[in-house]
Amino acid sequence: MAATIKQMALLVSLFGCISFIFGVIAENKKPASGTPVTVKNGVTCKFPADPTVALGYLSLVFLVASTVVGYLSLFYPYKGKSVPQGVLFKNTSFTVFFNIALFSSGLAATLLLWPVITEQIHLSRKVHLDANYACPTAKTGLLGGGAFLSLDSCLFWLVALMLADNAREDHFDEDKTERIAFEEAYDASIPL
Repeated sequence: MAATIKQMALLVSLFGCISFIFGVIAENKKPASGTPVTVKNGVTCKFPADPTVALGYLSLVFLVASTVVGYLSLFYPYKGKSVPQGVLFKNTSFTVFFNIALFSSGLAATLLLWPVITEQIHLSRKVHLDANYACPTAKTGLLGGGAFLSLDSCLFWLVALMLADNAREDHFDEDKTERIAFEEAYDASIPL
């Protein structure tokens, strides 16, 4: 079964929305800080159990899935007909939205990865020699920002897909018009 543009758009939307949801939940579940427990030579941090790291990675996985499907959907040969990439990139609007979608996907991945890795480091390194260590967690707001950028990138991929579909239709209409004109000229040149 061949994929259609509607199916690809649905996949991009679904993955983008799931990434957004996981990112927002990860931001809301993240604790403000850990509890410092004083020990002999410093502080041991005790953090409450939370799913921030797992939800952050899930959000990133669905962002990557949305981006990959969005990218592939632009160049997929629908109905067995492929369009040269040069035809798509001649359309200025397509080029602009394609680049915005790539940039926003990269920025969303950065904003999701940064706090998740930082949180993972805080959770794994719990013993500190400084008696005044406050046991911080990852910076607040980055996961939420990454989640919203994930949703934005999904929408930009959808706009790029619509523009690619328009360019594809224009390309095949031009081919059909040229072929009909060529056939008419050929038929007119043959003497009866």
